[in-house]
Amino acid sequence: MVEHLLAAESTGVNTTVLSGGLLIALPIALLAGLVSFFSPCVLPLVPGYLSYVTGVSGADLAEARRGRMVAGASLFILGFTAVFVSTGALFGQFGQVFQGENKEIITRVMGVLVILLGLFFMGWIPGLTMREFRFHKKPTAGLLGAPVLGVLFGIGWTPCMGPTLAAVGTLSINEATAGRGALLTAVYCLGLGVPFILAAVAFRKALGAFGWVKKHYAWVMRIGGGMLILTGLLLVTGMWFSIVGEMQTWTNGFTVGI
Repeated sequence: MVEHLLAAESTGVNTTVLSGGLLIALPIALLAGLVSFFSPCVLPLVPGYLSYVTGVSGADLAEARRGRMVAGASLFILGFTAVFVSTGALFGQFGQVFQGENKEIITRVMGVLVILLGLFFMGWIPGLTMREFRFHKKPTAGLLGAPVLGVLFGIGWTPCMGPTLAAVGTLSINEATAGRGALLTAVYCLGLGVPFILAAVAFRKALGAFGWVKKHYAWVMRIGGGMLILTGLLLVTGMWFSIVGEMQTWTNGFTVGI
């Protein structure tokens, strides 16, 4: 599905690689991925995920072979990246089909949605987002089951990951191409996945860093929610278009069909 959409995009007129919109959206997607990883819905489960995808018990993780740890984490990341990038491509295609002359109105509506997601993320609007949806039936532990577990991780919902990923999805719709939507969600996966790799490479040190983050969860949620609210305000007020127009003048020389 993703390959078909990207192929269709490449046959069209070349567009700017780093358009003004992407220059703003890519750092937001990266930060959203990092915030998701360090949120209380993901960070405490990292040792459990690493144990499961490597087939090594939690007590033995610190002594496990680094190559096996990195392989398991990488396969796990590959699983949820396939889910998220496919979704981002579909959202981008949706935006291309339905925006047209209504782009500005749709962008402002999405801005309101992103503001609400930010408030949800900070816990100021309790309700549906406070619930979790996870698949409790897990695949075989070890490297073979790692990508499957990643897929199950990707199609679940948690109050910490759901709002940030949905916000990246709205930005994918705003970019209005499958290629750009896939790129945005790939960068989100980079922010979410790289810390998994670092934790696999240096597990003992990672545990120390995780302990510090756990003491500051409130700030993680405030930073993530504040970023979403600010993004939503830019979309609602139209300042997003002004910034995009200004940045567009910097990138006119870089073109590719995405």
